[in-house]
Amino acid sequence: MDEPEVLVETQAGQARLTINREAARNALSPGVVQGLLSAIDRCEADPAVRALVLTGAGSKVFCAGGDLGGMSGDGFLAGHDGRRLYGQLLLRLQGCKKPVVARVNGHALAGGLGLVLACDLAVAVDGAGFGTPEIDRGLFPMMLMALLQRHVGRKRALELITLGQRLTAAEAMSWGLVNRVVAAAALDETVGQLAGALAGKSQAILALGRRAFFMAEDLPLPQAVEALAAQLSLNVLAEDAAEGVTAFLEKRSPAWKDR
Repeated sequence: MDEPEVLVETQAGQARLTINREAARNALSPGVVQGLLSAIDRCEADPAVRALVLTGAGSKVFCAGGDLGGMSGDGFLAGHDGRRLYGQLLLRLQGCKKPVVARVNGHALAGGLGLVLACDLAVAVDGAGFGTPEIDRGLFPMMLMALLQRHVGRKRALELITLGQRLTAAEAMSWGLVNRVVAAAALDETVGQLAGALAGKSQAILALGRRAFFMAEDLPLPQAVEALAAQLSLNVLAEDAAEGVTAFLEKRSPAWKDR
């Protein structure tokens, strides 16, 4: 019996979602995209899960992007809907109520880079490469451009997508694409520390704050400040806000209720 294209393992409040197509460079087949969407839904609904980790099988490739061998699809409109579903996955990762850490165990290319950008935090092995090689296939990285522009700005985004060149992990960190670059032997420990730290926060306040962060991202500054003032007023009414302040004054660790 074939293994599923997406594996889900849960331990210590962390759910690891693994793209399980190592022989195909963990390419994004329709099954992978649907599997990740379903896994995110399940993890979001599971109170035992407090943080998600997204990775690829093996030690060479995180995700090489779309499965070019399956581009023909079942007709134009069906193919279009399938490609749109990848965009929905990017939005779902970013909009997940629980934080997501990318465990970049190898190269993150094309649509795979988009997955990294959609996660809240990203840790990469020092041998990983990052890029958008679509231009050399007669294609353009359309949907992930929306996230790339927000990460690196116009000039660097255009450099990456028009030249199709690959960045080293160190360069990716200097560009703001990942948070940490570590040796392969330290990958799991570093990811575990970040995901564990996120899992220890109030899930209600994390969800509220992350939603406000992305909401304000594209607003003009005056509207952003005003909208965030309203979000702060919601924040201070939360039970966990009262608990956090009380715990600080009493010099103890807060006991979050996640509400």
